[in-house]
Amino acid sequence: MASDSVFPTATRPLGALNTWGFFWLLVATIAAAFYFSNGLNALLVAWQLPEYSHGPLIPVLSALLFLRHMKTVPIDPGPKRNRWPGLVLVVFSLAFGGLGILAGIDDIVAYALILWVGGMFLISWGWSIGWRFWPGVVHLALMLPLPGVIYYKTTTYLQFVSSELGVWFLKLLSVPVFLDGNIIDLGVIRLHVAEACSGLRYMFPILSFSYIFAALYQGPGWHRVVLLLSAVPIAIVMNSIRIAVAGIIVQYYGDAWLDGFTHFFEGWVIFLACIIILFMLAWLLLFIHPKRPTLSEALDLDTANIMPQLARLQYVRPSKAMIGAAAAALIALGGMMAMPERGGTAPERDQFALFPRSFGAWQQDGPRIMLDAGVANTLGADDYHQVNLTNPDAAAPVGLFMAWYDDQSKGGVHSPEICLPGGGWEIAWLERTDVTAQMGSTTPFALNRAIIQQGNARMMVYYWFQQKDRRIAWDFTAKYWLMVDGITTGRTDGALVRLTTPIRPNETDAAAEARLQEVLQAVNPSLPRFIPGG
Repeated sequence: MASDSVFPTATRPLGALNTWGFFWLLVATIAAAFYFSNGLNALLVAWQLPEYSHGPLIPVLSALLFLRHMKTVPIDPGPKRNRWPGLVLVVFSLAFGGLGILAGIDDIVAYALILWVGGMFLISWGWSIGWRFWPGVVHLALMLPLPGVIYYKTTTYLQFVSSELGVWFLKLLSVPVFLDGNIIDLGVIRLHVAEACSGLRYMFPILSFSYIFAALYQGPGWHRVVLLLSAVPIAIVMNSIRIAVAGIIVQYYGDAWLDGFTHFFEGWVIFLACIIILFMLAWLLLFIHPKRPTLSEALDLDTANIMPQLARLQYVRPSKAMIGAAAAALIALGGMMAMPERGGTAPERDQFALFPRSFGAWQQDGPRIMLDAGVANTLGADDYHQVNLTNPDAAAPVGLFMAWYDDQSKGGVHSPEICLPGGGWEIAWLERTDVTAQMGSTTPFALNRAIIQQGNARMMVYYWFQQKDRRIAWDFTAKYWLMVDGITTGRTDGALVRLTTPIRPNETDAAAEARLQEVLQAVNPSLPRFIPGG
């Protein structure tokens, strides 16, 4: 940044009015910190996960972006205009955070905190100046955990893309390999591309770096767009190379080499390679930059006179909007503290261990099927039930799987749209349908009908999510009703029910579906004991 665009820090001592401005800013901040404490706790928990371990750096980098933009703003201790849009945003953030508090979904509270920060900038500096600080505020969103549904769908997609590219690289190196879903079959061993290898560990920190690059870059707007969006393909391609390297290590040295130091070192090497590629991309863009600046000039890496900008908080003057923001935060905090303990504990229910073993001609075949410890941990259910049901007159068995959650606010149900492909099954066809009439019910009954395939094997699948008395097909709708129930009743329990049956060779899809319909009719009357409604 050229020196003529840098405005020096004022040294005038704090006056009475300035002191009161800073006082009300401090009151609003402290009250908001207590009010949004659930969101702050959610961030601390999320930052312990590998995908979000970069989170603590985000506020620091956002603060540096803010101070950097402060250098371009003239010192103007006079009255600010148009503070009211900021107050509106602050009040909205408190209301939005309140919904998260009532619903018991801490991530919503964390999202609301970002809106509050943006509102306080607009109040402190007025609209004409405050809006210039938006890059630092938007950057804060990168420290937030993704909503669970979006996270798992994104993870699954990146797993598939990384697996396919990784296998392509292995084939280029003449390594015999076969891809089955996101399971890489090397002949002597099957390498599962776990969630940790999906690319998200790189995606979020690389996206943060590319955002900083784009914000600091002094050049055409489309250059900034390229720098910002490049994080996604860079992370995916480099993660695919990592998977290919892992495949080579397993092929020649065994899977034990992937544990411990090798896996850690391999990950850090790929991460640093992503950063280097990002720098190289910025350097290449300089060749088509109109002014041909150096890399340090183009990225505005000059940090002189940044930290002294903090002293300019003395020019935050008291205003009705600032006092209103502090009052709103105090009122919201008082309301939260005065709120009585709400009900919301999961209702009494029978454990799945007591689930009937027979339903007319359909009988449970053998004992309950227990999940692998790792799968059960990922599922995170408080109770689950998995059995095969057989009928002497039926051409194939029907698999029944149910998972119950006492509290879904910290995670909850994983959609089969995510779990089935992860096991190597491909969803060939999926539709959401209403079977209320077929079930003879007065309560809407929506479910998903799907055909999945793995090689020549095909299966028909029914599944739905249950929130109280609602049978819901779409996972996003289930999350919506989870929030509504949390706000209105405090209950965040729910369940997933899935029926599967093989489609035999020379058997029609309709014949296979008839088995699912028969079992659904037989099992449904028993479900309220184990999956209570409202």
